[in-house]
Amino acid sequence: MPSYVIPEKCDGCKALDKTACQFICPNDLMVLNKEIMKAYNREPEMCWECYNCVKICPVQAIEIRGYADFVPMGASVTPMRSTDSIMWTVKFRNGMLKRFKFPIRTTAEGAAVPNGDFGDGKGDLGSIDLYTEPASTGMDKVATL
Repeated sequence: MPSYVIPEKCDGCKALDKTACQFICPNDLMVLNKEIMKAYNREPEMCWECYNCVKICPVQAIEIRGYADFVPMGASVTPMRSTDSIMWTVKFRNGMLKRFKFPIRTTAEGAAVPNGDFGDGKGDLGSIDLYTEPASTGMDKVATL
C-alpha cells in the first residue's frame, strides 16, 4: 500500500518552501498543496513503499501499511527517528506494543567511501578480472548452448 498523509496531523513542515517528505522521496511523489499547506502523494500507484517519507516526517503524519513479513495482519507500524537511531513501534490488533530500536547511518552526506573502505582497490575487489568476460574465464568466447 502506498504512503498516505493524514491531513489532520500534517503541518506542511511549518510552511517551508519544501517539506521533508518532498526532499526525501526518491520518486518525487510527495508534493505540498500550497492552498491548504498539507503534503500529499500525487501518484500513489508509483510509490515504492520505501518508508523514507514515513521515517523523516517530523509530526508522524505519513503512514504506510506494514508488510506481512514484519507486521502481522491488522497491526500498524510507526517509525520514530532520532539523531542516531530509529525506533519502530508495532501495535498489534490486541493492543500489545513492541518496540525495536536500530542505529541509523551517521555518515555525512557525500562522505561515503565507494568501495566500503575494503582495501585500496588493487586486490580482488578491484581486479579487472571481475568485469572482463570471456577473457577472465580463460575462454576465447562466451559459451552458448
